[in-house]
Amino acid sequence: MSVTIAKNAGFCFGVSRAVELVEQAAKSGKTVSTLGPIIHNRHQVGRFEEMGVSVIKEPEEASPGSTVIIRSHGVSRAVQQRLENMGVEIIDATCPFVKRIHGIVQKAEEEGRLPVIIGTRTHPEVTAIAGWCSDCRIFESPEELENWARSGEVSPDTPICMVCQTTSTEFLWKMCGEIAKKLFTNLKIFDTICKATEFRQSEAAKLSYECQAMVVVGDAKSSNTGRLAMICREHCGKVFLVDNADELNAEDFRGVTAVGITAGASTPAWIIKEVNKTMNEITNVEAVQEESFEALLEQSIKTLNTGDKVTGVVTGIGNTEISVDLGTKHAGYIPYDEVSADPTVKPEDILSVGQEIEVFVVRVNDQEGTVQLSKKKLDGMKIWDEMAAYAEEKTTVEGNITEENKGGLVASVKGIRVFIPASQSGIAKGGDMTGMVGKTVKLKITEVNRARRRVIGSIRAVNAEERKAAQEKIWAEIQEGSKYHGVVKSLTSYGAFVDIGGVDGMVHVSELSWNRIKTPADVVKVGDEIDVYVISFDPVKHKISLGYKTAEMNPWNQFMTNYQIGDVVDAKVVKLMTFGAFAEILPGVDGLIHISQIAERRINKPEDVLSEGQDVKVKITDVDAENKRISLSIRALLEDEADAE
Repeated sequence: MSVTIAKNAGFCFGVSRAVELVEQAAKSGKTVSTLGPIIHNRHQVGRFEEMGVSVIKEPEEASPGSTVIIRSHGVSRAVQQRLENMGVEIIDATCPFVKRIHGIVQKAEEEGRLPVIIGTRTHPEVTAIAGWCSDCRIFESPEELENWARSGEVSPDTPICMVCQTTSTEFLWKMCGEIAKKLFTNLKIFDTICKATEFRQSEAAKLSYECQAMVVVGDAKSSNTGRLAMICREHCGKVFLVDNADELNAEDFRGVTAVGITAGASTPAWIIKEVNKTMNEITNVEAVQEESFEALLEQSIKTLNTGDKVTGVVTGIGNTEISVDLGTKHAGYIPYDEVSADPTVKPEDILSVGQEIEVFVVRVNDQEGTVQLSKKKLDGMKIWDEMAAYAEEKTTVEGNITEENKGGLVASVKGIRVFIPASQSGIAKGGDMTGMVGKTVKLKITEVNRARRRVIGSIRAVNAEERKAAQEKIWAEIQEGSKYHGVVKSLTSYGAFVDIGGVDGMVHVSELSWNRIKTPADVVKVGDEIDVYVISFDPVKHKISLGYKTAEMNPWNQFMTNYQIGDVVDAKVVKLMTFGAFAEILPGVDGLIHISQIAERRINKPEDVLSEGQDVKVKITDVDAENKRISLSIRALLEDEADAE
C-alpha cells in the first residue's frame, strides 16, 4: 500500500503568519489575548492557551494596556474601532488576502457600487468583510444569486462589485461569475479566492481521483477543511475527515492499496505528521512520501535512497523524458517538467548526450528497476544553499520588487520569494512603497528558513552600508570650499539641513540668500536638490557649515554687471523718507531718489508726489561702488523729455 501526502497540505501563508504573530507576542511577557480563536483548530488554540494566550469574544473583555491579536479571519471596521477605544496594543493578524477584500468592498461602496459577497454567511471571514461596507449582499450558492438578481429588488444596470470568500471553491465561484455576467451590465468581478486554497483544492481533487481512500485532516468546524472533504468525495468513495491521528481506524483501510492525505489551511504540521506516522503503522508502509514539508522520508531500497544527490551521465533525450545512467542496476529518468523551473527552457538547450549531471532522487521503484530523478529540485536546493550563504556572509544581492503589501515588499532573488518588512524597505514610516514595485534593488538576506520556505531581506541594511561608506569618503576628502550637490532634508528656524551624500551639513539662514528672509522656507523646501559649498567643518564633532548663496547670486554684483550710469530703469518705491524716496531696482538693490530729484518743481515732502509700492521710471545718475550707493532721478527724465520736445 502506498501513502501520498499532498504537497499543499497544512498551513497557508495567512494562517502561518497569524500563528507566528501569536507565538512572538506570547514570548513578550505581556498579557496577550486573541479576539476569537486565531484559527479554526482547537489543538493549536489549546497550545496557545498553555502559553498564556487567552481567547476573548468581545473587545470590551480586553484589559487596558494588554495585547490583543486580531485573528486571521479579520474583523469588521466597527469591531476594530471598539478595540482601538479600549486602549490596548493591537496586533493585526488578518490574512493579507482577506485584508485586500476589505479594501475592495470599501472602495466599491465609495464608488457607488453594491458589494456582493459569495461565501458562507456565518463564517467569520465573511462577516468581517461585510463589516467594511454599510450595505452588501451575501450569497452561498449560484441559485441564491440568480433568484435575487431576477427578483426585481435590483435592476440589471445596478453597479455591482463581486468578491468571494478566500476559501470558496473554484467551481462555485465560476458558476456565480457566469450568472452575474449574464444578469448585470455594470459589473466588476474580483477573483479573491486565495491561490493557496485553489492549489490545495485542485491537488486534493487530483489525489482523490488517483487514490482508493482519502484522509482529510482538520477541524470539523473549519470551512476550508469541509470543502476539501466535499471535493474528495466527488472522486473517491472512501473519504475520512479526522481531527487528529487518534480518529484513524485500521479497519477502514482494509483492501486499500493507495491512500492520499490532505489537510485544511488551519491544520498544524505536527498533527499532519502524527496522522502520517499512524497511517504508516496501520498500513505497514515501508516508504512514505511527504513532499509538502520539503523533506522526503528515507527509503531503504538497496543502492539508492529517495532524497539522495547522485551523479549520472545523460544517455538519451526522448520526447517526454531524459535517460540517465547512474552506474547502478536502476534505469534513471528525468521527466521534462523536472528539468528546469523555467517552462520556456527546452531540455536539449541545457543537456546533451554524454554530459555528466548531478540530480536529485525523487522516487525509487525497485520492482520495475527505475529511478525518477529531478534536476529542477536539485537546482532549487542549490539556490537555497546560496541564500543561506548570502545570509551568513552578509552578501549584497540584487532583486526585483514584485509586489507591495501591508507588511512590506516582496522581491524575487534568483526565483526565490524574499519578504522585505516595511521597516527594512528604506522608505520612511508611513511613506508610499507602491513606487518600488517593478524596480531592481540591492538588498541583504537577513534570515533563511528552509523548513518554512521563508526568506527575509533588508534594503535598509544596504542603504546604511552605502551611507557609511559615503560618510567615510566625505570626511576623508572634505575641504573648505568643496562643492557638493545635496538634498534638503529638513528645515529649522535658523537654517536648512542638507544631505551631501551620506553626511548632513547645515546652511545657516544668513547663508541662504543675499536678501533678508523671514524663514529658510522662503528660499528652499524639503526635497529640493541644491548646490552647496563648505564654509567650515569639525571632524571631531562631525559638524559641517555649508553655504548656498554665491557671489553670482549677489544682487549688487548683478546690478554692477547689467546696469550703468545714464540707464533708465523701472523701479518700485519701497520707502519714503524726509529727504527722498528709496526705490528697488532689483530684489536686494535700492537706489535713492533725493527729494530734489522727484519733480521739476520744489516739493515739501516726497509723499506729495510718490507713495510706497508705486512703480516709477528713473534714471541712474550716480553709482558709489565702494559704499554700494546708487543715486536715481525722476527729474532728470522729465528734463530729458522737455529737451527732446
